[in-house]
Amino acid sequence: MNYSLIDFLTLIGALGLFLYGMKLMSEALQKVAGSKLRNFLAAMTSNRFMGVVTGLSITAIIQSSSATTVMIVSFVNAGLLTLTESAGVIMGANIGTTVTAWIISILGFKVKMSVLAFPIIGIGFPLIFSKKTRNQSWGEVLVGFALLFIGLESLKTSVPNIGENPEILEFLKNFTGMGIGSSLIFLVIGTILTVVIQSSSATMALTLVMCNNGWINFDSAAAMVLGENIGTTITANIAAVVANSSAKRAARVHFMFNVVGVIWVLSIFPYFLRGVDNITQYITGSSAFTNPGAVPIALSFFHTAFNILNVLIQIWFIKYLVNLVQRIVPEKEDEQEFKLKYIKFGMLSTRELSLLQAKKEIAVYAQQTKKLLGRLNNMMNEDNERKVLKQFGKIEMGEDKSDQMEVSIAKYLTKVAEGELSKQSSRNISSMLRIVDEIESIGDSCLSIARTLLRISDKKEKLTPEMKKKLSDMYVLVEKAMDIMIENLNKNNYEVDKTASDAIEKQINRFRDKLRKEHVISIESEEYSYQIGTLYKDIFSGLERMGDHIYDVTTSIVDYSES
Repeated sequence: MNYSLIDFLTLIGALGLFLYGMKLMSEALQKVAGSKLRNFLAAMTSNRFMGVVTGLSITAIIQSSSATTVMIVSFVNAGLLTLTESAGVIMGANIGTTVTAWIISILGFKVKMSVLAFPIIGIGFPLIFSKKTRNQSWGEVLVGFALLFIGLESLKTSVPNIGENPEILEFLKNFTGMGIGSSLIFLVIGTILTVVIQSSSATMALTLVMCNNGWINFDSAAAMVLGENIGTTITANIAAVVANSSAKRAARVHFMFNVVGVIWVLSIFPYFLRGVDNITQYITGSSAFTNPGAVPIALSFFHTAFNILNVLIQIWFIKYLVNLVQRIVPEKEDEQEFKLKYIKFGMLSTRELSLLQAKKEIAVYAQQTKKLLGRLNNMMNEDNERKVLKQFGKIEMGEDKSDQMEVSIAKYLTKVAEGELSKQSSRNISSMLRIVDEIESIGDSCLSIARTLLRISDKKEKLTPEMKKKLSDMYVLVEKAMDIMIENLNKNNYEVDKTASDAIEKQINRFRDKLRKEHVISIESEEYSYQIGTLYKDIFSGLERMGDHIYDVTTSIVDYSES
């Protein structure tokens, strides 16, 4: 079998297409994932058993546990599913993939989702050119989804064609008849083949070919099936390479779940095989140990029984599995931001205590939003285009998570407001909702300015050192206003003095007016072009608007204390 450099580069290209499809779909999901989609997914995974049913159903329909787990990883990456919710779906996917094994063993046929990939692109691609941002995002979701399947199919066809040349594996019959040693050897072989072929179903078909040729017996084939269960987890782990820590954890949950399952079934392997063979004899009238014709049905029974029992056993230990994976994959510092610390849904006690929790959460939200402001400063002072793009990516992701946190806090306050409240408490909630809205607007302003800076990085003409100095001076004023705002949010009962806030707001406005006048003079004297001057003006005007939002937070705090 000849395998050239071109073939190897084709394999790398297929892997790149797969990863790009996953990344495109994940990022587009973050744009279109409104509260309705999040609520739908939350309902479908409201408990571990519903999660299992969801994973089973999806995999049975699309005929690919790899694709299901890759999608789950992208959902976790997009913040649509929690790690615990994803664990149940992944368990269900393992059961769902046994449907494919039955189709292969009985019909020798497998539905390929890649056939639908181009029609999906045909639907999604025109949406990308829509004037509506939401339609564009949905177009990216569909195109990314299709590219994911094209990438998976390309991976299968770009590897050395083992499936059509099974004779190269005839040497494997030399490893049979060695007891547990043979089982371990064929478990490793099954794992490696699945990683190479990128399809546990394809490896299952290959296993059946070897059984029919008499190269391996039922014991070895079953061990290979166990290896396939481990090998199929590699796809999701590859997908998680470009994802965040939560998505990496979801992929590791899949891996750990299957590894633990393989360990316990190996401890009772001979007895488990005899039990499966008894069922096979009852249905087919022949034993898989003596009749190769009975092996396909026996392997399908083995595959199904193993995955169902594995779920029934481990579903009660999801909490511990998740805790273990969280220790194995620590969260990056960047990703620890914008997460609720004090609010716990479903744990409302007294309304007063609930409002206290919300106040603490809002203070944390403001502190985390300040980090976006810090990244914006890093971006303003960075000249390297690659580093500018990296900082922009962090700001964009942080702002998106800021939006989600705003929704979570607002939803909590709305839930508190559903109870019987005094007029003062009702007014307090209204003030807190305004505070949350203004803090979210600060994040929006950061992203707006970051987009302007990104546009500047693409142009030949850059901000002059004097421009950067003036913007840096204005940034210091905005940062000071932000510190005063955070200090006010942390005060007991929101008893604050507006004097400091009024003073810094006037300073920001005066400085903005000064920069405007200087900007007009500089344009008239042609110190810099009108184009770069417009972008410069957008930045300092954006910083001033950010100062307005910061000041409005303090105003709402005063309204709270006076209500």
